[in-house]
Amino acid sequence: MDYVNLAEQVLRRIFIEMEASGRHVHVTKAQAQALFGHGLTPKRPLSQPGQYLANERVTVIGPKGKFENVAVLGPERKDAQVELSMTDARSLGIDAPLRLSGHTAATPGATLQGEQGTVKLDAGVIIAKRHIHITPADAAAMGVADKQVVRLQTYTDRPLVFDDVVVRVSPDFQTRAHLDYDEANACGFTNGDLGRILQ
Repeated sequence: MDYVNLAEQVLRRIFIEMEASGRHVHVTKAQAQALFGHGLTPKRPLSQPGQYLANERVTVIGPKGKFENVAVLGPERKDAQVELSMTDARSLGIDAPLRLSGHTAATPGATLQGEQGTVKLDAGVIIAKRHIHITPADAAAMGVADKQVVRLQTYTDRPLVFDDVVVRVSPDFQTRAHLDYDEANACGFTNGDLGRILQ
């Protein structure tokens, strides 16, 4: 019997690897051209299939300040999006709402500055809701469904239970729980830490 494989299967039914997501930006093809003079170029892949950290960086400018050297994630999207922590948003003077990624209607904007130009966003700045990307197989094993709201127990240096965590199920995902840096710092997260869904 393959005990290592069996142990991995058991762990996958119980625990989820967590990741901390720092401030970052998604842009359209046209915006990439305006900002950098070319499309996005991959630097390294991210955990979610097809997603990557781009070589390009931007400055995000708000009414009260700016953040330089902000990560840009690819590939290009249909609509721009700036994902900040609550601390980030307050530092920039932006009243950003708590939203799931992609839900940018009626959100505030910001100015992006790149190597070649500047783009003013009328909308797109959000504080990303904490969420879990999960494959259908893992969702079935853990007894959860797409858009279900669960609690997440963290096994970290400062263990916490996060409420209001949205489950997002897709065959295109890799199973990971995503926290922003405010949340990661609150629970003492370090790379490799695990969480467990509580229903």
